[in-house]
Amino acid sequence: MADKVRLGIIGLGAQGSMYARFIRDGLVPNMVIGAIADTDPAKRELAAREYGVPVYEDHTALLAGGDVDAVVTCVPHYLHPEMGIAALEAGVHALVEKPAGVYTRQVAELNEYAAQHPELTFGIMFNQRNNPLYQRIKEIVDAGEIGKIRRTSWIITTWWRPQGYYEQSDWRATWGGEGGGVLVNQAPHQLDLWQWICGVPQSVYAKVAYGFRRDIAVEDEVTAVVDYGDGATGTFVTAVHDLVGTDRFEILGDRGKIVVDGSKTATVTRLVKDERELSDAMGMDDVRKLFMGEMDPAEYYSQETIEFESAWGAQHSGVLENFAANILDGTPLLAPGSDGINGVRLANAIHLSSWLGQEVPLDFDEDLYLTELNRRIREEGTFPERETAAVSAR
Repeated sequence: MADKVRLGIIGLGAQGSMYARFIRDGLVPNMVIGAIADTDPAKRELAAREYGVPVYEDHTALLAGGDVDAVVTCVPHYLHPEMGIAALEAGVHALVEKPAGVYTRQVAELNEYAAQHPELTFGIMFNQRNNPLYQRIKEIVDAGEIGKIRRTSWIITTWWRPQGYYEQSDWRATWGGEGGGVLVNQAPHQLDLWQWICGVPQSVYAKVAYGFRRDIAVEDEVTAVVDYGDGATGTFVTAVHDLVGTDRFEILGDRGKIVVDGSKTATVTRLVKDERELSDAMGMDDVRKLFMGEMDPAEYYSQETIEFESAWGAQHSGVLENFAANILDGTPLLAPGSDGINGVRLANAIHLSSWLGQEVPLDFDEDLYLTELNRRIREEGTFPERETAAVSAR
């Protein structure tokens, strides 16, 4: 069907099953399921029964079958670059799940290969970029409505996971199988949005707890401080053991402030002048009025509350629809696949800072990171050490 993209779903787990249902139920009008691949015989049987499409044992067979125009990689994180490259090698468009990979060297190789094939669409499932709230916030920041960013803060601890969650599969919460904990599993969307909206920091210093409140090898609590340069800083706090959780994102600029609560509502404060100008113009009588609550806020700032309704599933299905539209008519991608390396680099820098006990630049030594990661994989003694995506794929 010329007006529809035939999608191959690699991995019929939680994410792959969700995408299959979205497409089957008509939430992605420009896409159909072309084929499904899974290494689990029970899931292959389910796929054949539920969706009536060709079913394959692995991604290699699916790519060779000729039933798909594009694939989405719903597999463990380490496999995203390998399968993305394999798809592009086969002349098939690739949508990788988040994160784009576990370490920057393998993601960079995927990006480099994709850049050699501009005729193919390469995207990443950053569905929160399809959240109208965060799209509007990015517009406000990019337009300079709150001035130059001076401080950012994101507390995102709504990722509570019980111990049983980690015991449902052998690869979960391991260095060799998953590549990390909350930073690579739960928080990649926030790491992406943080740098997408506020910019990529220059360096990071992190205090990270490994197996702090859960019986796991990887991180379950993170506190990171980043330096953007020119005196601007940011903090990122996340954890999996806060039962009630907090989701609060603040961006302070020299002409205003944005506060996001629960990823649902944002309060935007716009100052009438640069904050330093307001400060320099205040006399002691103005200060007295300020502290006594006699100040007229309208003299100094205005406030706007932003809230959007976003139906469940609309963000994910919207990324799928946008990905298909780019293939069909060149519609710009909401989340180009090449952007995936930014969040991976930030997660790697946080890990490396905690391992070394020092501040590290965002252009850290990638070989050093891989050496430290492989040392932890070796200590687990369960999974093979890691190399680049191409070496793994061949």
